[in-house]
Amino acid sequence: MKSKTYSIFGAGASGLYTAWRLLSGKPLNAKEKNKLLKKGDILELYDWGKYDFSKSNSGTREPGARVCTWHYKDDPKASYLELGGMRYSFWDGSPNGEGHRLVTKTIELLGINKYAVPFNEGSDPLLCLRGKNMYTSEINSNSPAPYNVNGYGADLGPDDAYGKIESVAITEDSGPSTRREWCHFYQNGKITARMSENSIFQKGDYLKDIGYWNLAYDQLGQEGFSYTADGNGYSSNMVNSNSAQSFSVNDEFTPGTQYKTLTKGFSFMFTALFNEVVKLAKKYNIKFKYHPDVRLRSILDIKGTIHYTTAHRNSPDKLHTESTTNAAFLAMPRGSIEYVAQATRYYDGPGLDVLNHEKVQLYLESAIMQPSYKIGMFFETPWWRDDIENPPKYPAKLTSYFVTSEVLHSLKNKGFPAKYIRAIAKYETPKIINTAYSTKVEFLSVVEHCINTRLTYKQEQQLLTTAELDTIGPSATDMPIRQVVYFGDNALNKKGKKVYGILASYDDMQYTTFWKALELGPNGTRKIPESRDYQTLQGPRKATPVMVKMLRQQLAAVHFGPQAEYTAVPEPLETRYMDWSLPPFNAGYHAYKSHYNMGDVQQKIRKPSQLIKGKNANIFIVGETYSNDQAWVEGAYCTSESVLNDFFNIKPLISEKNYPFICPA
Repeated sequence: MKSKTYSIFGAGASGLYTAWRLLSGKPLNAKEKNKLLKKGDILELYDWGKYDFSKSNSGTREPGARVCTWHYKDDPKASYLELGGMRYSFWDGSPNGEGHRLVTKTIELLGINKYAVPFNEGSDPLLCLRGKNMYTSEINSNSPAPYNVNGYGADLGPDDAYGKIESVAITEDSGPSTRREWCHFYQNGKITARMSENSIFQKGDYLKDIGYWNLAYDQLGQEGFSYTADGNGYSSNMVNSNSAQSFSVNDEFTPGTQYKTLTKGFSFMFTALFNEVVKLAKKYNIKFKYHPDVRLRSILDIKGTIHYTTAHRNSPDKLHTESTTNAAFLAMPRGSIEYVAQATRYYDGPGLDVLNHEKVQLYLESAIMQPSYKIGMFFETPWWRDDIENPPKYPAKLTSYFVTSEVLHSLKNKGFPAKYIRAIAKYETPKIINTAYSTKVEFLSVVEHCINTRLTYKQEQQLLTTAELDTIGPSATDMPIRQVVYFGDNALNKKGKKVYGILASYDDMQYTTFWKALELGPNGTRKIPESRDYQTLQGPRKATPVMVKMLRQQLAAVHFGPQAEYTAVPEPLETRYMDWSLPPFNAGYHAYKSHYNMGDVQQKIRKPSQLIKGKNANIFIVGETYSNDQAWVEGAYCTSESVLNDFFNIKPLISEKNYPFICPA
């Protein structure tokens, strides 16, 4: 039988996952076993970038596309920061458990779960809004946030407004709770509350046809909207995305989610995936061809065979090679797909141009491209902490107490009373499991109320040391830095000089342009057009002195007060940034627009020829853009898994019964 070729374009999360599952996947049944790769077949992996996968496949930056770990002085054993995606929601393996199931399972199967560590947010974040510094726990009627919010909304934390917005359709006793129920809600969710006559929207209106910005503004007013948008840290959470989906997205940031990352950096997962692909290809005698610095330029289906051209990174618009393949996987976001469509639409020869069909274009445009900008800094001291000598006036509270099933298991092994463990696991008012407590006193008080007795000193210490969690913050502000995330000293080499890292600016949407103007300094002239600036492929870029000074000025206002001099923040050892609005990604993450059936988009866009009557082309789109988990690696894995399950007869990696990878149409 003639050998076949499968070509993957993009070596980020979805591209590597697709390659791995094509090699490791088992057939669902014998009927279409011929779709799987076998001895003598070819698996191609193209990428516009050149990631540093291994000594034999070295590159310019850590792998992962929009995940990008950056180590101090580029030393893999030194402290690191994440200048792209940085964590995943851990799944405990239970059928009804929360979390990113495919990422958790992939990490386990790759044998790198030994590097997984907690990476949770603190329970009492520092806010600096309209020149007022405050902790969320301090906001009350006597000390409200500096916003004139209707209904005394400034007496509560900024995230409380999410509940008010959702209350138009979801209450404590109603609304979706499972992943499958959320999929149904995306299409069928309506406003169920009786709205006032002043409201723009009314009972019975479909939420998928309402922009979230519109709905939030209608429910909160200008001041309430500004307070929530400023205080939650993510400008992208309050844009005019699909309201039904936004309810779910904003629920992700509520307390109780257990996040994890890898001690070697989040990019290490993709290093492990690539090396496993190389290993499996060799094991099964499949020819694996890796092509870095090469992008997909155009693509057509001609009589059932996929014809494509490529361009080299040195001349990204010029023809480099022409080739054919049996199946093409476009493992890329909307921005990159549009580059391919642009070149393809001007080809005058025969063939089916799938990407430029009107219905396909309509579905491609269902995703909002959300620019993101991240700036990392390393320091000699953790000057922002509350547990150091001479802390700042407003330190970041980075210690909390967080009980998970893993903590309970550890307590059991330490001899902690079994009846106390059972009581803690079942306690609901207030809930202890997966609930962050910011102070030792509050945590112990709740536990002792639960077990209805005082803990002994030994039991107290067992509980505190096991449940203590060093968090990442973050702090939020309405200044252009927006969020500050505290990585601290996370070096693998504990014997060297300590270096402490922070994500000094984690911003998105309109705030990204603030930093662009500082990239060259006051005496710099731009020489490279942004449309040709491939910094995201090259790696973190060194910040100019003027950008560093601006960062120090804003960090000083957050931690020392609005009148503080920039010198209150010490000179950093190193500062670099990543601008995810640049090509080829043109966005840090995505969201769905209103007026789309999300399930239909997810089902059809993964094989876009489904949108063209009577056509069937083996061109597939995978990645987080059109997933059920946008902005997460999980979304990239889920779309890839669904394509391989449904079109290549590969047995699902985990059960879909309680966890649909993508929504039904």
